[in-house]
Amino acid sequence: MNKAFTKEDDGPQADRLDDLPQSPHPNYVTPAGLAQLQGRLRAEHARLSDLPRDSLDAKLPRAMAERDIRFLEGRINRAIVVDPAEQDPEVVAFGACVTVADENDRHTDWHIVGEDEADPAAHRIAPFSPLGKALLGARVGDLVDWTKPGGTVELEVTAIRYFT
Repeated sequence: MNKAFTKEDDGPQADRLDDLPQSPHPNYVTPAGLAQLQGRLRAEHARLSDLPRDSLDAKLPRAMAERDIRFLEGRINRAIVVDPAEQDPEVVAFGACVTVADENDRHTDWHIVGEDEADPAAHRIAPFSPLGKALLGARVGDLVDWTKPGGTVELEVTAIRYFT
């Protein structure tokens, strides 16, 4: 057969998208964070099962769902579950809700959560974020330096709480 009439990409990898990169950081998760990941995985499996198998229109959505499933399975397999209830209540660690005061005495709560749960706009930060790194190991009354793009901000830790 003439080469012009064959597809070089035919084969098992033709419908597979490259994997999404996994974070280089340890995948610390709270029990709620693990439940979130498991829920997302179930939702992706459901989405995949709803897509037609033999439709060209579903080829890309199927490949995307399969890629997302591989990603979520990797996150779950690498998960290191940390129960906030088991942390030392006197020290900021993973799973803490930390109240800090800035130089204007404005108080803000920050929750140190897993990377998949992080949402800085909702004051949920990963432990390896600049603020997370500044807070880890601190105690009530400690001053920490939060290095931001606009400069360094000094914060005082005023409360540490852990929720289960």
